[in-house]
Amino acid sequence: MSFEWIVKIVSDNWPMFLRGAGMTLLVALLGTIVGAIIGLLVGVIRTIPVPERGPKRVVLKLVNAILSIYIEFFRGTPMIVQAMVIYYGSALAFGFDMDRIFAAIFVVSINTGAYMAEIVRGGIISVDKGQFEAAQAIGMNHVQTMWNVVLPQVIRNILPATGNQFVINIKDTSVLNVISVSELYFTTKSIAGNNFRYFESFFVACVIYFIMTLIVTQILRYIERKLDGPDSYTMVGLETAGKK
Repeated sequence: MSFEWIVKIVSDNWPMFLRGAGMTLLVALLGTIVGAIIGLLVGVIRTIPVPERGPKRVVLKLVNAILSIYIEFFRGTPMIVQAMVIYYGSALAFGFDMDRIFAAIFVVSINTGAYMAEIVRGGIISVDKGQFEAAQAIGMNHVQTMWNVVLPQVIRNILPATGNQFVINIKDTSVLNVISVSELYFTTKSIAGNNFRYFESFFVACVIYFIMTLIVTQILRYIERKLDGPDSYTMVGLETAGKK
């Protein structure tokens, strides 16, 4: 490895590296946000109590079956294959010329949604059943119970998993080069093809990926600490009693 070549590659191509990193962050961020919303909706729907009989039971069973297929399919197939099928398959099967960036965000979103759905479902199940019973006792329906009691706890509990999924998406966007999205890996491959210095070019890309994931991880940990509040709490009553 030549340090001089690394400096030259960075100085000559930093705008391309910057655009590639920006595209990577854009796709990963939007994909994670949309995927988290999808996962939240799917997780809530899959935890709706199924009645013992009636048309509502049939509808919920059908919806749960469809959502289960969605989750298993996108968790059980590689994102690179999903990108190829969705982007090129939509053009061949339906004649729909999908924008590459839209396709990239769409693929990352539905892939993330499949993983987040199970994370959300696990978070809902982990909430004590007594809270559901208490909400029902004061007249809340399932939607009100979820919105006012359960989801605030679930969102806090799944925040680390959501942040981890964001970091994973930053790295996994590299597979989107198969549909020619100009993210960091695709840009680096183009730069290496021009100067024939593959090791140095991808070393620079490796450092950029590491910096991005490190910064995102530290920001997420800071947010988690803020949501956790102080490590120790002083009861107002006890403090007043101590002064007396």
